[in-house]
Amino acid sequence: MMQPGLRFSPAAGPALAALALLGLGAGLPGPAAAQDDTIVIARDNDFNTLDPSRSWCDSCQIYLTAVYDQLVRVGADNETLEPRIASGWTISEDGTRYTFTLDPDAVFSDGSPVEAKDVAFSLLRLKNLKAGASFLADGIAAIDAVDARTVAVTLTAPDPEFLGKVSSPYGAIINADLAAEHGATAGADAAETDRGEEWLLENSAGSGAYVLESYRPDDELRLAANPNYWRAAPDASAIVIREVEDAVSQMQALQSGAVDIAMQVDADTAATVSAPDVVTELVPSFNFVYVALSPGAKALEVELTRELREAVALAIDYEGVLEFTTGGAANLIASPIPPGFPGTKGLPMPKQDLARAKALLAEAGQPDGFTLIAAYPEINIYGVDLSIMMQKVQQDLAGIGVEVQLEPVTFPVWRERVGGDHIPLTAVYFAPDYYGSGQYAGYFGMIPGAGWYGRAGGDEVPGLKNAAMMALMEEVRTASPEAAVDLYHRMALEMISDRVIIPLVNPSLVLAYRKGISGMRYAVCCNLPLEELVKE
Repeated sequence: MMQPGLRFSPAAGPALAALALLGLGAGLPGPAAAQDDTIVIARDNDFNTLDPSRSWCDSCQIYLTAVYDQLVRVGADNETLEPRIASGWTISEDGTRYTFTLDPDAVFSDGSPVEAKDVAFSLLRLKNLKAGASFLADGIAAIDAVDARTVAVTLTAPDPEFLGKVSSPYGAIINADLAAEHGATAGADAAETDRGEEWLLENSAGSGAYVLESYRPDDELRLAANPNYWRAAPDASAIVIREVEDAVSQMQALQSGAVDIAMQVDADTAATVSAPDVVTELVPSFNFVYVALSPGAKALEVELTRELREAVALAIDYEGVLEFTTGGAANLIASPIPPGFPGTKGLPMPKQDLARAKALLAEAGQPDGFTLIAAYPEINIYGVDLSIMMQKVQQDLAGIGVEVQLEPVTFPVWRERVGGDHIPLTAVYFAPDYYGSGQYAGYFGMIPGAGWYGRAGGDEVPGLKNAAMMALMEEVRTASPEAAVDLYHRMALEMISDRVIIPLVNPSLVLAYRKGISGMRYAVCCNLPLEELVKE
């Protein structure tokens, strides 16, 4: 059961909630601010940048799908790919060449047509900046503008998930001429020569339903309807995403009418709603929260072997974590591939086994345990307060003599540490970029080039590289859809066995909004598709 007073971070105090009601503090507007056709959203943002080719965050997904278009995008069923900028495409027999025909109606916000050169510039810039989600474009060998409305992408090897990758928010198609005019580059040396980020923090260069009006970090992001939008015009003339850090303050603002939507309300807070004008819905999601171990972290006092990582995993009370963090409004998750994605059916769910954990410590020569520094971003995400979750993990690991020293930090500090000297034990979250299991294998797998392989120490840690995982990744490139499901299942088992990534919570998502708002849904492409929102 949850301990009283441990649901929210210290910031979630009544004083802040009262200020929200008055329209003071934390940049919140008064009730009148949400009365016209502008939709105001309360969210604890995690933007690392607004540059599409450097972005990598949940809030980035929302922004990028509102302001930019992709070649294709996942539809409302959260599974099927639908045309976007590309009206059609063909794939070569060997699976290495994708030829896209661009919609002749597609135009950027300045009225200029979206052409093949823009697609080439955007995808090559994503690949060559070597930042954010660049790994999604790693398999691109060349891009040819066949003509203004036809673009051909050649891959280094077959990749059955390539369409899924370019459907992600980070596959945003940028106005090449406009971006280049302000310092953006896409050549092989883009990581050294590109100077476009500063301009893209204050301006947008997309063809989406909205354009960037202004951005004040830690305060608000303001979007205006794109007057030259080439698809059905969005209903709202403006979208404002306000920085509101915790669930209680978000709900207070929602009930007062200061905002129209609260994006990170947890199930417990939703249950307290008394305002008749507020709607709350609990829906499944593909999002998950996890802890991760880094055998290559410099701050380790012991060698974090596979046996010790297994002991840590077995010490966790997984069912208790769900209750402690969400009041049970979540599901267990077996592997770093979320339930419902290809290959996840029948995976073994995690269970606590203290006796086995203690035996593994003894076998590894650490019968009395050891100490782990745990630095993590101090945020509430998907209704899960990471500080509260880590208090539970700390308590569980103490049961086998492992002392966890909690160090909540800001997101920028976390990013620097996790990519620098690494962090012995951390906690963070993941939302899918598209419907496909390859993204999880390519990011969480212990294989060279994967994001967490580097964060865990990579080639510096003997035995961390998973040869079986590498072979499966190669095999899936040419597999049939049916065979790929089995291969992803085997990949999931390998990632479970590595015990570097330990998923804890697959939370149900609370949709919280005021009556009169429609179009609210959980979207695998972007969490919340802003262009679908309507305010009566």
